[in-house]
Amino acid sequence: MLAALLLVLASAVQTDNPDALYANRTDLASAERAAALWEARLARDTRDVEAAWKLARACYWLGGHVPRADQRRQYERGVDAGRRAAVLEPQRPDGHFWMAANMGALAESFGLRQGLKYRGAIKDALETVLRIDPAFQQGSADRALGRWYFKVPGLFGGSREKSVEHLRRSLVHNPQSTASHYFLAETLIEMNRRTETRAELQQVLDAPLDPEWTPEDQEFKAKARTLLATLK
Repeated sequence: MLAALLLVLASAVQTDNPDALYANRTDLASAERAAALWEARLARDTRDVEAAWKLARACYWLGGHVPRADQRRQYERGVDAGRRAAVLEPQRPDGHFWMAANMGALAESFGLRQGLKYRGAIKDALETVLRIDPAFQQGSADRALGRWYFKVPGLFGGSREKSVEHLRRSLVHNPQSTASHYFLAETLIEMNRRTETRAELQQVLDAPLDPEWTPEDQEFKAKARTLLATLK
């Protein structure tokens, strides 16, 4: 009887633990609950920088998985939360990075106007992360800059060569990053370097799942299988 009661109490506590809820983010209701809890924490304490950047991170995930009609709201909410974290503690990389990630998602998802609106701010925020801590989150700033140089038209500063440079640099911090290998493959295929593309996609498939980033790893592996099949 006591054991059953303790299990119920532990479950109740767990549902109010935003970190545990976010770890279960493949269940969108769990991710949304985590975001709501961080948002409530931030409302209670407007200087809670951890709640701010974690809210921005959750919004980035939600924006990539909610129905199209709700995507913009989630990404804009993430931009605001990331900006707040960056203002509160400008020498921490978290806020700058997740603000840039949400801006990048807006730019990719909502057309050229959004891309032009955010391209300078994204690059500035990511270069700020590099100045603070190049190794942050397994080289995430270089990874995102590699994506920036790939996605931005050459007329506005994009460069496939610089994309490759930044993506390879990010792999120094995590040689088994599914995200970096997949993004590198996308750049290389646009450069008609198909043999290298196949090798990068195979690296995605061979990489072990990172316990912290398992949902993302699984998605990149699925995309790598799909792209690799088109190259055979």
